[in-house]
Amino acid sequence: MTIAPPPGFAAHANVSAEAYAEAEADPEAFWAAQARRLEWDRAPEQGYDGSRWPEVTWFADGTLNVARNCVDRPVEAGNGATVALHWEGEPGDRRTVTYADLQREVSRCAHALTELGVGRGDVVVYLPVLVETVVVMLACARIGAVHSLVFGGFSAAALRFRLTDGAAKLLVTTDGQYRRGKAVPVKANADEAADGVTSLEHVLVVRRTGSDVGWTEGRDVWWHDVVDRQPESHAAEAFGAESPLMLVYTSGTTGKPKGLLHTMGGYLTQTSWTSWACFDHKPDDVYWCTADLAWVTAHTYEVYGPLSNGVTQVIYEGTPDTPEPGRHFEIIERYGVTVYYTAPTLVRTYMKWGEEVPARHDLSSLRLLGSVGEAINPEAWRWFHRVVGGGRCPIVDTWWQSETGAAICAPLPGVTPLKPGSATHPLPGLSVRVVDQRGRTCDAGEGGLLVIDRPWPSMARTVWGDPERFRSSYFADFAEQGWYKAGDGAVVDDEGYVTLQGRIDDVMNVSGHRLGSIELESALVSHPRVAEAGVVGAPDPTTGQAVVAFVTVTDGPSDGLADELRAHVAAELGPVARPREVVLVGELPKTRSGKIMRRLLLDVTAGNEPGDTTSLVDPAAFAELAAGYRVRS
Repeated sequence: MTIAPPPGFAAHANVSAEAYAEAEADPEAFWAAQARRLEWDRAPEQGYDGSRWPEVTWFADGTLNVARNCVDRPVEAGNGATVALHWEGEPGDRRTVTYADLQREVSRCAHALTELGVGRGDVVVYLPVLVETVVVMLACARIGAVHSLVFGGFSAAALRFRLTDGAAKLLVTTDGQYRRGKAVPVKANADEAADGVTSLEHVLVVRRTGSDVGWTEGRDVWWHDVVDRQPESHAAEAFGAESPLMLVYTSGTTGKPKGLLHTMGGYLTQTSWTSWACFDHKPDDVYWCTADLAWVTAHTYEVYGPLSNGVTQVIYEGTPDTPEPGRHFEIIERYGVTVYYTAPTLVRTYMKWGEEVPARHDLSSLRLLGSVGEAINPEAWRWFHRVVGGGRCPIVDTWWQSETGAAICAPLPGVTPLKPGSATHPLPGLSVRVVDQRGRTCDAGEGGLLVIDRPWPSMARTVWGDPERFRSSYFADFAEQGWYKAGDGAVVDDEGYVTLQGRIDDVMNVSGHRLGSIELESALVSHPRVAEAGVVGAPDPTTGQAVVAFVTVTDGPSDGLADELRAHVAAELGPVARPREVVLVGELPKTRSGKIMRRLLLDVTAGNEPGDTTSLVDPAAFAELAAGYRVRS
């Protein structure tokens, strides 16, 4: 059963149903039209070029400045006094930043980056959700530097990898951040990560909590010392459309995170248009995407998408339950948020809190809801629609990935009838299909592999420093057809609605964070008492998937070891990677070639009857493991 768009939405939607037919008739012309929504220094005449597939270009002969499109253009259009950012810190401190304010701050920061020797080098940003985080991203884009944001909860080792992989010249960090009511140190972790990174020239430090920090003279500089004294205007240079904009790291099945490179013109074209189309931006909207700024969701739909459309938005530093459950609803009420884009994990958390928590707040300003990061189950969708949206707000359930750069499947509010739990259809100009391993298109209702069967402007261009890994990870399986393999399972129903069914590889999705089995297993094996580890994502009603680790130890189990290993993984990879369970076992299920059969571990954690075990070295040992887990559960 589908839910029709509210009549008011249909009458005033930014995009009409005709966009589908227009885009299908000539996809390249459709995207060229969306590129013309941007300001170009030299307008592109070229569109798509896939002659060296999977290397592609879009609008390659055009030049533009991404930051000008996001900051200067709204000011020059007479909207300098329009609020760009309502920022709220977890302790309750607040800042309101207009587009004119943002233009001045980005200009100062651009001058400061140049003074610190940053040209087109890599800048790694290790900050919480602050105004300065947005400013430094835009300043990098303004001068043609490549930014790479790292989640503040990541470990020193994870940060160091990103510093070295991109040969970063500058690290931007903070003295500390507020998390769950406490000032948490950040600079010490950044110092540990920076130690020995030979490319790193400076560490730029934002004062947030006023905490004492260690200091390396000649390397470390305070933001307020170097940025605040810079000129308030900056002449933005135009760059080629295929110039690098950012690196986005995502987990891979081989353990080493992949640094996905996104470029300027194609990325901003699709990002800006899909933001305007999917979230139906209006001049009086107050928009809020709740993602941490380090995630690609925030890059696309919290920075570049909304700002390139002149939108007023909220950004919030802290957690949704500090100082008590309902902080997000309090913020919605305070700022009159009209569009609220969040993750299914958070919706399921709200369901646990109960309807009385949102009921304490006036949510009548909301007109549109959005979901991102993982598939939202129909029960959560209906609750979100009924309780938070008051039954009146369409839900834009978006499917996309770090690799795609921007939304691929999503409804157009006011146009697309909604189906709870489904990302509906590919957006205009985009195309997907569900196929089996041989490339046969699956029948309606038959599960299979989701592929994107047509190139799109915002697609990642390569894996940084490893183009062969890019090809083998995403294009090798369907090279003959020229399709991109998403790594997600999906099903298309008889009305053409796409429903995602989760990851098909060894990457799990925990609260929207992608974690690779191999990197988790490597962290466990780095503990001196661990011999081997097999890690899978088990179903979890709140986080979608949860990390469950099966471990063999060198000297036999002991009290407290499982908790010690959980803490060890969190220390190595960050709190989001902490296993829900560590199960100590005598032997892992392995094939005769020595491969751990995670498929069987998945069956065990999901409560399914294990599949074929004939290829195991010791089927009896696996049967014992499975029986023990059932008893434990």
